[in-house]
Amino acid sequence: MSNSHDAPLAPKFLGQNTGLPASPDEAVLDYVPNPRVGSLYLTRFAAPEFTSLCPVTGQPDFAHIVIDYAPDQTIVESKSLKLFLGSFRNHAGFHEDVTVGIGQRLFDEMRPKWLRIGGYWYPRGGIPIDVFWQSGAAPEGLWVPEQGVASYRGRG
Repeated sequence: MSNSHDAPLAPKFLGQNTGLPASPDEAVLDYVPNPRVGSLYLTRFAAPEFTSLCPVTGQPDFAHIVIDYAPDQTIVESKSLKLFLGSFRNHAGFHEDVTVGIGQRLFDEMRPKWLRIGGYWYPRGGIPIDVFWQSGAAPEGLWVPEQGVASYRGRG
């Protein structure tokens, strides 16, 4: 696998038994050629059971993560993304750092036309925290539906 766009891209994990990486830094994201180069479209990944650790208490934090991107030359291979997201289970980080870090890493490595991430974190200390990041304005003409995750309501 190569994150460089100068080398041929081939999925490393497809068809392989692969364990979770020990940390997000050790996780390898695979990218494959976009089968629709030149087409403007949106790809969405949703991870409704995302988990990381609170850096203060060490207790698990839970979120519904939604990643939208408009591919350019490459797309992220879904199994490698699943393993990358799973690697956060033992990673301690604040909601903002985790959410923005995922979005920035994908954007920096994949180089899509556009990317946004929504982290809808379940309450900690009675306060839900939602974190949003995007690479810039969406390309003109791109259909960008709402992420569809309702704000936390509790007993309302």
